[in-house]
Amino acid sequence: MKIYTNLHNYTSKNKTFVTIGTFDGVHIGHKKVIKDLINSAKKNGATSVLLTFFPHPRMVLQKETNIKLINTIEERIQLLEKLGLDILVIHEFNEKFAKQSALDFVKNVLVNKLNIGKLVIGYDHHFGNNREGNFKQLVEYGKIYNFDVKAIPRQDISNIAISSTKIRKAIERGQIIEANQNLGYPFMISGNIVKGKNLGEKIGFPTANLHVNEMYKLLPKTGAYIVTSEIKNKQIFGMMNIGFRPTVSGKNQTIEIHFFDFNQNLYNETIQVDVLKFLREEQKFESIEDLKNQLKKDKENSIKFIQNHL
Repeated sequence: MKIYTNLHNYTSKNKTFVTIGTFDGVHIGHKKVIKDLINSAKKNGATSVLLTFFPHPRMVLQKETNIKLINTIEERIQLLEKLGLDILVIHEFNEKFAKQSALDFVKNVLVNKLNIGKLVIGYDHHFGNNREGNFKQLVEYGKIYNFDVKAIPRQDISNIAISSTKIRKAIERGQIIEANQNLGYPFMISGNIVKGKNLGEKIGFPTANLHVNEMYKLLPKTGAYIVTSEIKNKQIFGMMNIGFRPTVSGKNQTIEIHFFDFNQNLYNETIQVDVLKFLREEQKFESIEDLKNQLKKDKENSIKFIQNHL
């Protein structure tokens, strides 16, 4: 898959089959659309192109919403790379781009830049200034500019309406198993391991402190979770706490991971943590000893889940 970070850097002499969207989460509904596109392009000797945007359009058009995203842009690229696309175009979404009319978008982007032969979209796709463009309009423009339009119907995407919004809400509530089922893979958190206060080590539960650079990255609600990471080509399970460490009067939210049977130094490493299950709410314990006893229970529960389900 070739990646272009600007529409202006890519033009195609070969006919392209294109899909467009934010694709936050790259969930199983998205994959249905993308796989349909790739298969169709291969059969017709065309180039498969996915046009996506960053920042998310709602970050630009509805700044007060403070939307958090399932994937960072790097995670989105990683997920899309696995699907077999020919070309990924990540175009900057800004107010000027948003103000294009639906016709200008079709003419300037789809026809002149991408040399489109076919457009494959989800059943509810809208585009152009004020989302004025819809499937019916695209079909009309396709007749004028000689490209086909295919909409993936709702029932083909899933028996339930999977959407990035529903998945975000599930993650925010700590409903990780439900979110993962709809994503088709474990929800991930990527970041750098930074130095903490080593409080976990003192009570027999050393932790790696994960710092997420991207402020727009969605995090699950505070609490304890079962997680796994691939570290130096080995799968390591553990438990993660997201929260404010009320037992030791913490003030800032942290993400701390205790990996089972693992004692290597991870400082300054970049790792990806896959979140598997919500364990319990964060709580304030009367003593460090009570906290330690709870962590032992958490570890037992985590290992039981891993043995029974993975």
